[in-house]
Amino acid sequence: MFTRSDFSVWGILKKCIGLELSKITMPIVFNEPLSFLQRITEYMEHIYLVHRASRQPQALERMQCVAAFAVSAVASQWERTGKPFNPLLGETYELIREDLGFRFISEQVSHHPPVSAFYSEGLCQDFLFHGSIYPKLKFWGKSVEAEPRGTITLELLRHNEAYTWTNPTCCVHNVIIGKLWIEQYGTVEILNHRTGDKCVLHFRPCGLFGKELHKVEGHIQDKNKKKLFIIYGKWTECLWGIDPAAYESFRKQERRGEPPRKAQSGISMEDADTEVVDAVPEVQDTVQVIPGSRLLWRINTRPPNSAQMYNFTSFTVSLNELQTGMEKILAPTDCRLRPDIRSMENGNMDLASQEKERLEEKQREARRERAKEDTEWQTRWFHQGRNPHTGTPDWLYSGGYFERDFSGCPDIY
Repeated sequence: MFTRSDFSVWGILKKCIGLELSKITMPIVFNEPLSFLQRITEYMEHIYLVHRASRQPQALERMQCVAAFAVSAVASQWERTGKPFNPLLGETYELIREDLGFRFISEQVSHHPPVSAFYSEGLCQDFLFHGSIYPKLKFWGKSVEAEPRGTITLELLRHNEAYTWTNPTCCVHNVIIGKLWIEQYGTVEILNHRTGDKCVLHFRPCGLFGKELHKVEGHIQDKNKKKLFIIYGKWTECLWGIDPAAYESFRKQERRGEPPRKAQSGISMEDADTEVVDAVPEVQDTVQVIPGSRLLWRINTRPPNSAQMYNFTSFTVSLNELQTGMEKILAPTDCRLRPDIRSMENGNMDLASQEKERLEEKQREARRERAKEDTEWQTRWFHQGRNPHTGTPDWLYSGGYFERDFSGCPDIY
């Protein structure tokens, strides 16, 4: 990646305090060489948790796996201070990972407001995972806040179960001066529509002295609000779960000041590989593990030179890979064929900047043409409808992408 220190973000951002950032053109140096459609695909990195959920006979165990998956889906955001490229209207991204047992397709279905729709299915017909995301970005003087509006739906087909939730808010601090760092906060509620079980997860804001940084705490309850399971950990590290009675007795001991039975300490990322971890906010004390807890999920170690590569995970690094012969089968709208992102990945920043401007102008020109002819933009792989489980407006997959008839695809590059 390139150093950003020579650029004054302030010069650009002071014009937009309190405004929505999707309408502002940022210099390419603040980007990372991926499209937002590829960033969404990173939800799939820990898809083994969904396969595991599908194999569990009990609803409580399934919810534990789904909760771990929902937290793991935002884990790749840690330290990711580069902004993904805004997708062009009609842009698509597909990913087939036979080794991980899924295929995935997304499309930019709206430009103002920017809406990205995605759909994924298990290659063994065990799950469907879909949703549409409208990231609302706000600039607050020192930080940029991204609130990902839109419902995420996971269907476990063998159990005839659907789970829905929305992601937490993500905030990038010190955008003007100082070291950039990221936190996520807000409450995520995952509902099992068949049983009425609900998992409530609180992503804690940093708080004074960074005590709460990256913490996630919550519980699973049944439809009568009886607590069945306690979940705790950090979205940057790992997630543990424990029976409520054991949790309460541990907390009681703590309050009485008794030395608790020796808790096995969670293995920290630092122990695993000193090369990989970059000290961000000071408090990287790892999760204190309560005796009797089960590990639900642990983050994958990042590649050793991740800090020089936009803090990408190993999964992320592969997303823009264009293997030999791939362009013959990809849709012509696929992000991997997008010239500005490709130029940036190749290290040619000037060409990337020119291409980004050219593509944005081409998009504006196409919009003017449609206005002149009074025609509406037609999405290709998704249509507007209602989420079958929540009844709220959503973008639904129309099917047919993997039959690979790309004859009517728009020319956006």
